Amino acid sequence: MAIRQSDALGEASAAGAEEVLASLGVSMVKGLSSAEITERRARWGPNAVATHRAHVGQVLWRQVRSPLLLLLLVTAAASSFLGEHSDAVIIGVIVGLSVGLGFVNEYRAERAAAAMHAKIRHTTVVRRDGVLSEVDVTDLVPGDLVTVKMGDVVPADLRLVETSDLACIESILTGEGLPADKSTTPVPAGTALAELTDCALMGTVVSSGEGRGVVVATGSRAVFGRIAAGLSAAEVETGFQKGLRRFSMFLVEVGGVLTALVFVINVLGHKPLLDALMFSLAIAVGITPQLLPAVVSTSLAAGSRHLARVKVLVKRLVCIEDLGDMALLLTDKTGTLTEGRIRFIRQRACSGVDETALTRLALLATESDVSAGRPVGGNPLDQALWDGVPGDVTNLAGWMKGDLVPFDHRRRMTSAVVRDPGGAGLLVTKGAPEAVLDRCREVPEDLRRAVEEEFAQGNRVVAVASKRWDLARAPRADDEHGLSPAGLLVFLDPPKAGVGASLGRLRELGVDVKIVTGDNPVVALKVCRDIGLTDGTAITGPELAGLSDDELAARMPGITVFARVSPEDKARIVHVGRSRTGGVGFLGDGVNDAPALHAADVGISVDTATDVAKDAADVILLEKDLDVLADGVTEGRRIFANTIKYVMMGTSSNFGNMFSAAGGSTFLRFLPMLPGQILLNNLLYDAGQLAIPTDHVDEERLHRPSHWDIGFIRRFMLVFGPLSSLFDFATFALMLGLFHAGESLFQTGWFVESLATQALIIFVIRTHRVPFLRSRPSLALTVTSLAVVLVGAVLPATPVARLLGFTPLPVAYFGMLVGLVVTYLVLVELGKYWFYRVAAMPTPAQAPKGAVVRPHARRVHRRAAPFHVSPSRSGRPRTR
Repeated sequence: MAIRQSDALGEASAAGAEEVLASLGVSMVKGLSSAEITERRARWGPNAVATHRAHVGQVLWRQVRSPLLLLLLVTAAASSFLGEHSDAVIIGVIVGLSVGLGFVNEYRAERAAAAMHAKIRHTTVVRRDGVLSEVDVTDLVPGDLVTVKMGDVVPADLRLVETSDLACIESILTGEGLPADKSTTPVPAGTALAELTDCALMGTVVSSGEGRGVVVATGSRAVFGRIAAGLSAAEVETGFQKGLRRFSMFLVEVGGVLTALVFVINVLGHKPLLDALMFSLAIAVGITPQLLPAVVSTSLAAGSRHLARVKVLVKRLVCIEDLGDMALLLTDKTGTLTEGRIRFIRQRACSGVDETALTRLALLATESDVSAGRPVGGNPLDQALWDGVPGDVTNLAGWMKGDLVPFDHRRRMTSAVVRDPGGAGLLVTKGAPEAVLDRCREVPEDLRRAVEEEFAQGNRVVAVASKRWDLARAPRADDEHGLSPAGLLVFLDPPKAGVGASLGRLRELGVDVKIVTGDNPVVALKVCRDIGLTDGTAITGPELAGLSDDELAARMPGITVFARVSPEDKARIVHVGRSRTGGVGFLGDGVNDAPALHAADVGISVDTATDVAKDAADVILLEKDLDVLADGVTEGRRIFANTIKYVMMGTSSNFGNMFSAAGGSTFLRFLPMLPGQILLNNLLYDAGQLAIPTDHVDEERLHRPSHWDIGFIRRFMLVFGPLSSLFDFATFALMLGLFHAGESLFQTGWFVESLATQALIIFVIRTHRVPFLRSRPSLALTVTSLAVVLVGAVLPATPVARLLGFTPLPVAYFGMLVGLVVTYLVLVELGKYWFYRVAAMPTPAQAPKGAVVRPHARRVHRRAAPFHVSPSRSGRPRTR
């Protein structure tokens, strides 16, 4: 048969494994050759459903899709048609410069995001040219022989050819939460997707066992690929993006009211209809911080580069702000609080059991394969055991390992059938002491005391037990009973040096840290005491089951350790945490952590984590270190603080200027500022504020979670906007009364004063402290702000002044300007002192985050992350 890619999965599932291999031209021994891989990659393309390349067209469209900008361009065209060519050209150039400035900054941010994704690699093990190679998942082609094991995200649609207790969680495709058992037996043609037991489907998760399969469909031809490709490219909004959207809608409402008011006033004042319309549109554009997306993008791109230098990779730039909003961190223990380098230190054999025999049983009851006398794969405890016992003990000559019941997080143990040198069969079980000893017939009291002693010292303990077994039978999980205890294996994973200081940093940042672990509560509490995390108590998974969510929420502040918890328990703890606090982060690296990583506001994993943990996370740490995470939280808050500086300054000054324009229109015979002058003023002011992402942030702003508060921004605008207008009206009075200004001189004078007050107010607004004396701005912000003021002051004396409607200003004007600006900045400083002590009351809390459930679309987007291609991904294999 020849498998068609149009229905590759259906045809392969109904055929025998050998027939499928033959149809794809692949050998079980050698796999595909390099030449075949090159030919198939050229034919089928990468195993990808999307790309992380920065697209010029998409970025440009985001800049020009503003209805106000488009309406302004239409009006400018109409103006040109009516003979006002200079006005049309000026407005067109200013709009073009504004769009260009935003485009350049957003495109750079998009490229930074693509570079971040290129650093996050997802690999899989394949057999090519007769050797096992580790390749990027996007490099797979139909016919590749792929090995999958517990914790892996299946990298393509596979027809299974070998299985060992393999089961996959397929809820991402079928909605069924229970694992689906897999085998190599063909199924009838037309079998439903949920019943394809001989196939492992792209995007599903291996929950237990392992298997090998041949790739039959890749990319968008796989079932998951078709679903992911059919989704909207837009990711589900983060909390920061929702706040930004609410803020934008607030500005639209304010701008709409002011624009309509200004238009009506100017029409009633018998000003030309076209002038009134263009002036009103310019007001609407002026009140909108046009470069806010560029400022946000620039901040995030700069932040992502800084975080990459401190070994933090963000999969989405906006997740940096969510890091800053984190108030509760739930983290595992091993490798985070401890060194993660586990050492075997001793064994405690039961009476009548030889220590060498105990160790050999433990070496046999493992999921690792042994090659050249060394284990291949396996968990850290197994590796530590092999490294910690003498070479003669690891000599397993005469022993043979047979069928296996793999480890899972519900049973917390592994069982293997072994044959001893005499030919007798044994079922050897190894795992958590509580689980293994509960399945033994009799447990000596001294063995139970030994377990408690080791736990009290903070050691990791593994129990080993066995019973006679009929080698003709395949074991199952329900055979793990009636065992005889053989003894204990004791491991040491000491606390990590400096972790106490890292916890101290997180406490200073207002982040409450709690431990969520599958380990024993006594061990976890001992480690917490050793590192200075002494407050609180421990609670276990079974105890959690007896508490309602409300009861758990009430007890959560006093709990430091959640021990012996299941994956479902972890997700529940996250949900309850989100209902009682701010942002919740979860740090985990195992397949059992995936539900909690999905549920958290910020899912955090590490580069060495399982695929399913990495794809569920928003942030990847290249080093499993809380100090690195503290750097990420600090950077998130710094970026948010600088973004809010722009928002607060822009809304207050823009609102004040537009309010002044509306007021001036009521008594002036001419427009207080031409439409082109308003747009130029806004462009120069915004361009100067692009340096805000480089600004310093006061230390106290970093010590609490940061998030949007629209009520606070509204109050700030309503206090400082009219204060700005007060000085605009003072300028109006002086221009008319002192300088007897006509239309051109009046407009020039207000343009320069408006630009100076807007640009310089950043030095007061940027800090709660006294500016310059107790809080210094960055050099870049200082230079750009002063440069904008200088450009505004010089512009009326340049050759282009007449084209822009400006006229030279008298020398006396600049003396007046200095006096107005200094007085304005002093009054704003006094107003700031009053505002932060009286008016800046917090707004009522919004709906608890726990009420928010991540939709299925977001899970699909996250699961699709490994199957995205970036420009710098090479897909070159690593042979082993």
